[in-house]
Amino acid sequence: MAQKKSIVLGGATLCVALATGYVMQFGFELPSQSKSGSPATVQVSAITDTSAKADEPVAAAEMNALPSLPLDALTNAQLPDTTVEMAAVQDDVAPLPGPVLEQPQISPDCAIDMTATAAAGAMVDVSIKAPCNASERFTLHHNGMMVTEVTQPDGTATLSIPALSETAVFIAAFTNGEGGLAQADVPSLPFYDRVVVQWRGQAGLQLHAREFGANYFDQGHIWHDAKGDIAEAAQGKGGFLTRIGNEDTPDALVAEIYSFPAGTTARNGDIALSVEAEVTVQNCNTDVEAQTLDMRAGGDLKVQDLTLAIPECGSVGDFLVLKNLIEDLKIASN
Repeated sequence: MAQKKSIVLGGATLCVALATGYVMQFGFELPSQSKSGSPATVQVSAITDTSAKADEPVAAAEMNALPSLPLDALTNAQLPDTTVEMAAVQDDVAPLPGPVLEQPQISPDCAIDMTATAAAGAMVDVSIKAPCNASERFTLHHNGMMVTEVTQPDGTATLSIPALSETAVFIAAFTNGEGGLAQADVPSLPFYDRVVVQWRGQAGLQLHAREFGANYFDQGHIWHDAKGDIAEAAQGKGGFLTRIGNEDTPDALVAEIYSFPAGTTARNGDIALSVEAEVTVQNCNTDVEAQTLDMRAGGDLKVQDLTLAIPECGSVGDFLVLKNLIEDLKIASN
């Protein structure tokens, strides 16, 4: 920043000219260059020489009225006893006015953080933090299973997912192309038999498991309204059902998964499995497409596609039972 120095001169106009010429020829010391100390560092980008009364400029007529002096008069002229003073460098000079620069707006970190942790029942707790994807739908992918979920208003989501692989990889894909990935080791998976039915939209499908001869709606009938208990499954006492997918989202992908601890149970017998479809206003007189994923004792995953013709809308409230779509589980005690 430019800093000003004021030169205070006394005497006649001629003396001003002589003193200025002397200073320009022989130089001068800055006030900070005293004999008692080292020179202070002063960085000056510009100097403006003005009179002590800067608001009283010399008129052009007065400057033209100066008499012409012979050369020897200038050479032999004696400087009057006039003090030449340098004003101290002003360190507190106010900055020149200029445009006010606004601080740039820094967008929040939009990186998607995703973790997966193995839990009881060969389940995996999946946590998603997507600060720039608040209240947005995403598709969760895992080993052929796909479900639609929605983040909370703060961009988070917490899900409990049945594992379909001992090295379980989960991918969350948002509609804008962003996504996250997490992985968990699930060493308890080989102790479970697991069956999945998945579909899109309001298909009206249900997965039913009737354990060891249980009748509909009795103890041991596992379905959407009687899901069983994971804690009991971890002890080998019975199976449980998990339903994932946000059905309030249009055209959502939904899945129901039945799990039974075949490797740790003390019971023997069969578990009857069936897929059922309720005829509703949303699915009547349409073809419903679905898919089953079947894994026994941690073995290979079997995939089967199916298309189901739903009856006319006069049958709303009825159920279609597909008994032979999925092979029953045959359980032998361990």
